[in-house]
Amino acid sequence: MKSEFLYLDHASTTFLLPEVKDAMLPYMNENSKFGNPSSIHFFGRESKIAIEKSRKTIAGLLKTSPAQIFFTSGGTESDNMSIISSYYTYKFSTIITSRLEHHAVLHACDFLNLHFGVKIIFLQNETNGNIDVEDLKLKLIAFPNSFVSLMHGNNEVGNMINLYEIGVLVKSYNCIFHSDTVQTMGYFDFDLSNFPIDFVVAAGHKFHAPKGIGFIYINNEIKIKSFIQGGSQERNMRGGTENLASIVGLAKAFEIAQSNLLENIIHLKNIKSYFIHHLKQLIPNVRFNGNCDNLEESLPHIVNVAFPKSDIDEMLLFKFDINKICVSGGSACTSGALGGSHVLNAIYGDLDDLPSVRFSFSGNTTIDDINHVLSVIKSIFKL
Repeated sequence: MKSEFLYLDHASTTFLLPEVKDAMLPYMNENSKFGNPSSIHFFGRESKIAIEKSRKTIAGLLKTSPAQIFFTSGGTESDNMSIISSYYTYKFSTIITSRLEHHAVLHACDFLNLHFGVKIIFLQNETNGNIDVEDLKLKLIAFPNSFVSLMHGNNEVGNMINLYEIGVLVKSYNCIFHSDTVQTMGYFDFDLSNFPIDFVVAAGHKFHAPKGIGFIYINNEIKIKSFIQGGSQERNMRGGTENLASIVGLAKAFEIAQSNLLENIIHLKNIKSYFIHHLKQLIPNVRFNGNCDNLEESLPHIVNVAFPKSDIDEMLLFKFDINKICVSGGSACTSGALGGSHVLNAIYGDLDDLPSVRFSFSGNTTIDDINHVLSVIKSIFKL
């Protein structure tokens, strides 16, 4: 049954597809598919086969080897694993990153800085939130052999980097290159067969798989130490019994996302373009944060809007909620508050006090949904 609420917070999380649920159910219900994948008997072998089939499916869609895919609990663990395990292995002294990264990256960098003295080098960003590539070149010249972490698509404002070109540049200075690709998995066609990158990551709940499951790609030229101790699972890279049913669901959801990729991107761009165009007509002085109104250089499913100041600033998100529209204030981590976005602060400064709302769409978002949102905005601001 269709919900009475309109959900436009898909950058935070997505619903579980029925096909994904159906793929998972045998591994939760059937007597022959519940075994521990580490067991050598029939039940264990059945589970192990399902995991390796899922790994092969994901690797094939990324055009890489199954040996380079490792299952994790999601994006945060995968980002931490990339950064912290790389330090434990390679003992680099500097990290080059930006202030617009997800906290899963920034807090991992802070951890290495606090406990091991690793220096964090922050890149300058342009006025629209894009990283300054010329500044990156200067930093790479000054700090070769660094660990570089730059997200592919920003979860708050949707800005994207040219991952291949940045990768070529970074690797030319003998750096380890990691990218938080949580928001682009399922929205971008990755070909890792000859790609200048060491780590990419995924969180299943961003593309209609279950929460609490994800994966990390580790280039076979990189050898890092295990992040979680306690077992030989994931080829000694991550201790702990595998989340069997969710791994199966993850592979199924990723397969669906990639098979519908072009159609979905066209649909999302049409939805996004329609929303931006009509919102500009409704509120001419509205600001689109970051680079999100550039359809070709931003994520197709994210629009981050700074509304003009009014007497309802502090109640804006609640106004949407009262009108049964689910949106976010900046990132999911601060979805209950209008302030506190480190990304918007990095772009516009601490003094920018415009109330910002992130709208994020999915393949099932329709023009009728957008028209409803526009009518609610018109009502909220008494236009």
